[in-house]
Amino acid sequence: MNYIILMISFFVALITALVMTPIVRKIAIKYRIVDSPDERKMHTEEKPYLGGIAIFSGVMVAYIMFWPSHEHQLAIVIGAFIMLLTGFFDDLFNLRPVYKLAGQGLAAVMIVSSGLLIERINIPFFGEIELNNLSIIITIIWILAVSNAINLIDGLDGLAAGVTSIALTAILIMSFIDGNFAAAFLAIILIGSNLGFLYYNFNPARIYMGDSGSLFLGYMVAIISMLGLFKNVALFSFIIPLMVVAVPIVDTFFTIIRRLKNGESVMTADRKHIHHQLIDAGLSHRGAVLVIYLFSALFGALAILFGYSTLGASILFAFLAFLLIHIIAEIVGLVLGGKQPVLTLLKKIANPTRNKSDNREDH
Repeated sequence: MNYIILMISFFVALITALVMTPIVRKIAIKYRIVDSPDERKMHTEEKPYLGGIAIFSGVMVAYIMFWPSHEHQLAIVIGAFIMLLTGFFDDLFNLRPVYKLAGQGLAAVMIVSSGLLIERINIPFFGEIELNNLSIIITIIWILAVSNAINLIDGLDGLAAGVTSIALTAILIMSFIDGNFAAAFLAIILIGSNLGFLYYNFNPARIYMGDSGSLFLGYMVAIISMLGLFKNVALFSFIIPLMVVAVPIVDTFFTIIRRLKNGESVMTADRKHIHHQLIDAGLSHRGAVLVIYLFSALFGALAILFGYSTLGASILFAFLAFLLIHIIAEIVGLVLGGKQPVLTLLKKIANPTRNKSDNREDH
């Protein structure tokens, strides 16, 4: 693996995004491509939101400079353009969900037509399972699921850019371990471009990425995981990609459950995502983002450990992952009738002095 190329490409993507973001911001302001506040959004003033163009620019400049030889590279690039344009038109015209899904589906079809597929998974006690004809459906579902999960979690300053950077860092580490240059290259240029944009996007944000950015990032995370993580057929391999992007996937899953439970359309926007719940619980804007960063880092670390551990250790890491998912479910109020026993226990462990004081006051 050529680490010099990886390092140079990282800085090319980083610098390009740093330069392009203020340019894109000025264009968005000039042509009034801005996100206006409403009752479910966290910002109180208009923000330009074409940051996805800057992120895409950083990635493509680095990609074109080195153009690593890969059998699926043309399909990946075309699919990325389609996903970017779908998000861009949604930012401009607020597309109907069916048109937005059609654009995402077209990008996914480009990938499966190139032969890049999730061909097999390894399930405990069942062994390796060949998906055969189901591989096309599973691949399309995976691309759509990750793309929309990142899109839905993009609700706070720096959240989507930070969460995807953490997920991509976990993929990068596993790519280094496996010697997978294609996955490592794509991961590192995305991280570089993300960080360049995040300089302007972290709270208080001066620009948002918009759907053009979140859909593009979600698409790329899905593709890179297919190039890397799904190619690893070790025990529990089907869980590893899910763990890497667990926070947005779990948040999306709980969102769908909540809306179905309340008789609402799954496409209806609301203010009950994990980041909203953390702020409603008293955390600051930055505090909520950093907590979700922590969750993402924990899931990423578990995914790395999970992929290269013994059976016993893998079971332990799986338990820890499910515990983190349960904590997220408690935060969003979807389990135990809104009670939070695990969170309460963790608070007691973290602050025993306060608990003793509270007990004295009760007496």
